[in-house]
Amino acid sequence: MDDEEADPVGGSLPMGDSLDERVLAASEELIRYVEVIAALVIVLLFAIGVFDLGLQIFNSALSGRITDPLVVVGFIDTALLLFIIVEVYQTVVAYTQESETRRIVRLVIYTGVIAMVRKAIIFRTGEYADEEAALMAAGSYTLIIIGLAVLLVVERRTT
Repeated sequence: MDDEEADPVGGSLPMGDSLDERVLAASEELIRYVEVIAALVIVLLFAIGVFDLGLQIFNSALSGRITDPLVVVGFIDTALLLFIIVEVYQTVVAYTQESETRRIVRLVIYTGVIAMVRKAIIFRTGEYADEEAALMAAGSYTLIIIGLAVLLVVERRTT
């Protein structure tokens, strides 16, 4: 019985032909297609975002608002959001290519760092109900950034 396995009802099935294995193989193939579709959607979102950023910069230059610090911070916010989209894309591609777990974790950490730096750059105390709420948010952002930085250092040292 080298190429066969025992069937629970007494017969034998050819290796790899069980219904469970066929269903799992089909579901893995479906997941792969969905991952590729998700990657393509992310590419489309990135392209739209780059076009939109260019349009924002162009319109701000025409109106003369390009020197307004808040407008520039808005550009930086959008650019960092685009970097987050790129990191998410790379993570999806890494999953699709079944990359090593370490690479995927590194990409997720990078995405978190970019996201938190973005939050820190656009942080405005006036957006919170009171000073205590703003301080709590700032403290939370700080803890998350420190945690991500520690994870990044540990990941790099164990390479």
